[in-house]
Amino acid sequence: MKFLIVGLGSIGRRHFRNLLALGQRDIVLLRTHKATLPDDELQGYPVETDLSVALKTHRPDAVIVANPTALHLDVAIPAAEAGCHLLLEKPVSDSLDRLDLLQQVAQANHIRILVGFQFRYHPTLNLARQLIQSGAVGQVLTVHAHWGEYLPQWHPWEDYRGSYAARAELGGGVIRTLTHPFDYLRYLIGEVQAIWSFNHHLSPLEVDVEDVAEIGLRFVGGALGGVHLNYVQRPAAHRLEIVGTQGTLRWDNDDGVLALYRAPAPFGSWSPTPPAVEVERFAPPEGFERNHLFLEQTRHFLDVVVGTAEPRCTLEDGIQALRLALAAHRSQESGRVVVLQNSNAEF
Repeated sequence: MKFLIVGLGSIGRRHFRNLLALGQRDIVLLRTHKATLPDDELQGYPVETDLSVALKTHRPDAVIVANPTALHLDVAIPAAEAGCHLLLEKPVSDSLDRLDLLQQVAQANHIRILVGFQFRYHPTLNLARQLIQSGAVGQVLTVHAHWGEYLPQWHPWEDYRGSYAARAELGGGVIRTLTHPFDYLRYLIGEVQAIWSFNHHLSPLEVDVEDVAEIGLRFVGGALGGVHLNYVQRPAAHRLEIVGTQGTLRWDNDDGVLALYRAPAPFGSWSPTPPAVEVERFAPPEGFERNHLFLEQTRHFLDVVVGTAEPRCTLEDGIQALRLALAAHRSQESGRVVVLQNSNAEF
């Protein structure tokens, strides 16, 4: 298989290394030469600076779209028109414009698209999904995700002020950049019916986008919840809590441990001396580290390209996560709840 990687920043380099780790060597690089990382590891691989030339000359089987968010579709649509399968980084774009065109082109050319939400490959998040579906926590009532991480420390080798995450014209902002919880909450809990949000640029960071967001969610199944995102927290924290009628799940990205707290008595029962809550803890496999998520995603993408697997995270999944991010912005602008699914509920 031949791969074209578009964008050689941090995530593009990670995809490059993971392809090599899985034995892939037929790789072409499309570059603007604006990346701030050293080029040593890229030596010996063909480089192009024009997308149309790269597609016509090298005829890749697949394209990895890892350039800034606002430029994704400038690559994805021509690549799909050229017959290339896609690994499309999240968020899929900075707006919904032209996503319908990408869908049409992909369908017409039988293009398979995998969206890069790597938390779908996390072993204990997938276990949480299994436990929820098996009824281990009963009816899910409320869920909260919290992700805070200090933006200047993301990429120590570059000035954060020039990164896509800090710049509105490149599709940045904490809501779109840290959009993973929107995807994994849909994956775990189901579709979101309505959303509200407060989000602003509150800190002294030199960015022109929101750096703190508090977002409320109502799910189609009736659960309520929220997502907190920020660019300012030190030390970083990324955790999730899911509360149901029969138990609670707590997950921490720091060590990957999932804890299941089982309710000791039937829901609604009362006792002056309630029994202790039972807890089971599930750790990732020994030696697990963050890149395993990306490596498993790349392994899956290879299967998607050859047609032996369907995308675990589809273009439609990516679009739905983006809809939630955009709805959060719309709620802030309008001061109102944004309804995403038909419902008789009043807000």
